[in-house]
Amino acid sequence: MAIYERVALIGLGLIASSMAHAMRRRGLAGHIAGHARSAETRAAALEIGFVDSVHETAFEAVRGADLVVLAVPVGAMGAVAAEIAPHLAPGATVTDVGSVKGAVIEAVGPHIPEGVHFIPGHPLAGTEHSGPYSGFATLFENRWWLLTPPEGADPEAVARLRALCEGMGANVDMMDPAHHDLVLAVVSHTPHLIAYTMVGVADHLRRVSQSEVIKYSASGFRDFTRIAASDPTMWRDVFLTNKEATLDVLGRFTEELFVLQRAIRMGDGDHLFDYFTRTRAIRRGIIEAGQDTDAPDFGRIKRG
Repeated sequence: MAIYERVALIGLGLIASSMAHAMRRRGLAGHIAGHARSAETRAAALEIGFVDSVHETAFEAVRGADLVVLAVPVGAMGAVAAEIAPHLAPGATVTDVGSVKGAVIEAVGPHIPEGVHFIPGHPLAGTEHSGPYSGFATLFENRWWLLTPPEGADPEAVARLRALCEGMGANVDMMDPAHHDLVLAVVSHTPHLIAYTMVGVADHLRRVSQSEVIKYSASGFRDFTRIAASDPTMWRDVFLTNKEATLDVLGRFTEELFVLQRAIRMGDGDHLFDYFTRTRAIRRGIIEAGQDTDAPDFGRIKRG
């Protein structure tokens, strides 16, 4: 049974296309409209068939929609919200999928008209791939979808959006926007920055040839490159809009790194062993929580 009669997806990359696949597979939406700035992306969405209609402008896509999903880079959300605001239907819900919430609320919130529900959200799911061809229906299964409804948000609108997320297979939790941004700085933003940095270090170390980096990348460096393959526009915006939390966590990381440097320099094997033992327990906790697998290759297989 459809939860929303008409869903408008603004942006048709990995997350939006996966939402469309999941909604269509489970009959959660009556009509799925889409918009992307690129004509090539719009044509691909129609070719793949995960949307019912594609529109050249965002404001055309949102007309009559009872759910609007902003799936564009965080830095573009304010401009998109300003464009669609006069065309939003009374009683509609606007949500987003950005990995930063404070900046999105500041950018989008002022444009949401009276009678329209703004419920920011963030699915903690993704791959290193992007674009309309990268989406698949099971992306959100057993993954967390965080909602950060503002104070006084309509309970029915929140419950309806929650039902959609759960219908796509996600586990839903509510969170304060500022706390969300700190948590994501720890579990996502800073790790991505470190991955980009490590790949950059390898690029600058001319003593290691490109062929050696590729040849031996079955080790830990492989996973750094996988993370660092993520969309550069999205991550540029994330770091610029979640600056304080990311710098805070990065400072803590640097302090920890200095402690480990000293332990290595001083030959303090006991400290290293204890530290690695404690941190290994976190990995085990992630597996036990069902957020990854201990299968070979981390359970990552190529999709057909």
